[in-house]
Amino acid sequence: MGESAYLRLAQATGELQHRYGPHVHLIADPLALTRLARLCHPSCVQPEINRVVSQLYRSLVRELVNREFPRRIVRSETRMRAFTEHGYYEGQIIDPATEVTTVDIARAGILPSMVCFEALCEVLDPTRVRQDHILMNRTTNDRMQVTGAGIHGRKIAGPVKDRYLLFPDPMGATGGSLTEAIRFYLNELDGPPRHIFAMNLVVTPEFIRRMTDEFPGQVSIYAHRLDRGLSPPDVLADVPGAQWGLEKGLNEHQYIVPGAGGMGEIMNNALS
Repeated sequence: MGESAYLRLAQATGELQHRYGPHVHLIADPLALTRLARLCHPSCVQPEINRVVSQLYRSLVRELVNREFPRRIVRSETRMRAFTEHGYYEGQIIDPATEVTTVDIARAGILPSMVCFEALCEVLDPTRVRQDHILMNRTTNDRMQVTGAGIHGRKIAGPVKDRYLLFPDPMGATGGSLTEAIRFYLNELDGPPRHIFAMNLVVTPEFIRRMTDEFPGQVSIYAHRLDRGLSPPDVLADVPGAQWGLEKGLNEHQYIVPGAGGMGEIMNNALS
């Protein structure tokens, strides 16, 4: 009889307490929050920005895989097998046959999606991992308020039916761009994905509300931080989501507060 402790692994924990529902995962990771605070600081510029974003998405995809991806039991030889009959590991691993598509929303999503794509190829059968590309941007009115998002180009390399669909996009602000991208996959391709994940460094209560209302039960959110800095003091003192209707994380121009100040522009050195 071999070691059996790893045949039944406990579900990963370590999430911020909230009342947004079971599809929202706010990861309580002090190291990631330290890196994210650095990323959002005005003194963090290129090339440091890309290094920190890569570190943060490496940790976020790890959290998602540990919590969501299917597992399988293996009996895997170690190098000690040449010397003893007990030279093997028997227990759970992530199922390498899991099929995943990660979507680059070209704005601030190019690097995050590539980081996730590479990390998944290291763990899964790389022939089952794909990266798609969507070119889109926010649309604004004459008061610089966000009115929506438009798709201007795309490269979809295959079907999504029964695949996990990942959208790594740093700032979950209004949810406009992501809503349009998800609708495209749900309405115009071959069939529903196995599940959809929004992967954000920062999210607002408004973003969570939109994803929940637009795609009930279809989209799970994984984020390193919740920003609701324009909420009243008594709301901020309460459990996140307990007074959801009074929570506010977006200013009049739909920028996140405290946020990072426009990650798309900052990551691409496109500040005017």
